[in-house]
Amino acid sequence: MTSLRTLGSSDLEVFPLALGGNVFGWTADEAASFAVLDAYTAAGGNFLDTADSYSAWVEGNGGGESETIIGRWLKARGNRDDVVIATKVSQHPEFPGLSAGNIEAAADASLRRLGTDHIDLYYTHFDKTEVPVEEIIGALDELVKAGKVRHIAASNISPERLQESLEFSDREGLARYVALQPHYNLVSRDTYEGGLQDLAARFGLAAVPYYALASGFLTGKYRPGTTVRSARAGGAAKHLDTERGRQVLAALDEVARDHGTEIATVALAWLAAQPTVAAPIASARTAEQLPALLGVAELELTPEDLTHLTKASA
Repeated sequence: MTSLRTLGSSDLEVFPLALGGNVFGWTADEAASFAVLDAYTAAGGNFLDTADSYSAWVEGNGGGESETIIGRWLKARGNRDDVVIATKVSQHPEFPGLSAGNIEAAADASLRRLGTDHIDLYYTHFDKTEVPVEEIIGALDELVKAGKVRHIAASNISPERLQESLEFSDREGLARYVALQPHYNLVSRDTYEGGLQDLAARFGLAAVPYYALASGFLTGKYRPGTTVRSARAGGAAKHLDTERGRQVLAALDEVARDHGTEIATVALAWLAAQPTVAAPIASARTAEQLPALLGVAELELTPEDLTHLTKASA
């Protein structure tokens, strides 16, 4: 039985891999999404990450498709209390921004699509610096007081705004961010390490990194001279042109070989072992892609493995 991790200062206990819902309603239709959700929870997974805007970028979609699919799955399986649901506000075409009124309206729309009366973890998806942190935190605190949201979190925020938000919450005795969702992986360390990571450690926030596999680059399927048919191939392949990318792949190959495991599993295990990280996020279009992701719960990298990977990615 995989041990769950406590999410920051909250009472949420989560599996060490969050299942990304960005593909639901995009590269995975409803049937494929249900199959992935079933396989993930059957393996002990309980942490679902989505956003109200997924997947508004797809032609014919308006946003909310991922939440709707998850909501239908929850209803079909009757397992709402067994999963921790994280969703986000600020990017839905009909509910843009972080004004107090918009946060309330967007949360209600997310609750309807998810078919639930509460969101376990509610993120500000992209910070909007034109809105004072007092307004944002005040609106999120109202949702917590109303029982619509259990805990609040932030994604894509500067260290300055994060600190301002945390200090305001503490000063006024309002709901405080318990988690942070940064862009963080073996080939993209600069955004998180330093200011944000220091704040997370100081204030007891859990990091739940997105792009944990660098759009698929850290699965090892992108190699010089290979072509991969994927909606995210361009984003992944660019790392092949960097010294860091090539060094990281070589180090991942070695460590994966030593442990007899998949490259993706090693990349996620490195992330899961970093200070403040509770659970990396990774998504799967098919149930067949899940074992390599779920393996992070069992793989124990040695201190030597971690040092080797960290140096390769410096």
